[in-house]
Amino acid sequence: MSHSSPSQTPAYWIVVPAAGVGARMGSACPKQYLPLAGKTVIENTLERLLALPEIAGIFLVLSPEDNHWDGLPLAKNDRIHRIAGGAERCDSVLNALEHLKEIASLDDWVLVHDAARPCVHKHSIVKLINEVKDHAVGGILGVPVSDTLKQVNDSTIQATADRRFLWQAQTPQMFRVGLLHNCLRKALVDGKVITDESSALECYGYQPLMVQGRSDNIKITRPEDLAIAAILLQQQA
Repeated sequence: MSHSSPSQTPAYWIVVPAAGVGARMGSACPKQYLPLAGKTVIENTLERLLALPEIAGIFLVLSPEDNHWDGLPLAKNDRIHRIAGGAERCDSVLNALEHLKEIASLDDWVLVHDAARPCVHKHSIVKLINEVKDHAVGGILGVPVSDTLKQVNDSTIQATADRRFLWQAQTPQMFRVGLLHNCLRKALVDGKVITDESSALECYGYQPLMVQGRSDNIKITRPEDLAIAAILLQQQA
């Protein structure tokens, strides 16, 4: 992999945090290694990302104790680089960015994508890249909220949220390598609550772009999500 300079066209990199154990799945192995459509969840996800010709490389962030990845055929793919994960998602992404800074320009773009979103559509990622590449801050995929949202305290409804201005955040989330690294590192030092990459930038006054994606870009979180993802992959095929 070559180091890109500011005078060159920015390169596009991907970071896939996959160091979690997926406790809500209630399975014996991390959810990214559960079977889905004849492969594992993570294989489905990575194959979608590898189909993007503009991607310079993928940094896959895994737990140091992960003993599943090396047995998969994709572990031999030279476009995928294994990085040790941290305690939380934000720590894992920051670890990847530390490594990425050594070979990439700070002005390069990095797309952070959940390992548990195997149904992301290639066209959505291309749309994100095209709409964000000239933006001053960066942007993320998302969809407008369609359900009525309730504010609840102790199982009692307190209020109904105005959903006209609410979107459901998805991934990939695309930002400059240097900007995302600086905001994530500062947010962790400052003790900010970071739920996704966009929130790290929002903490310091940046306003990322929201790019409308597709509702089938679901995140596998609970056991029933696997069956839904299998149906979606079949339909997409």
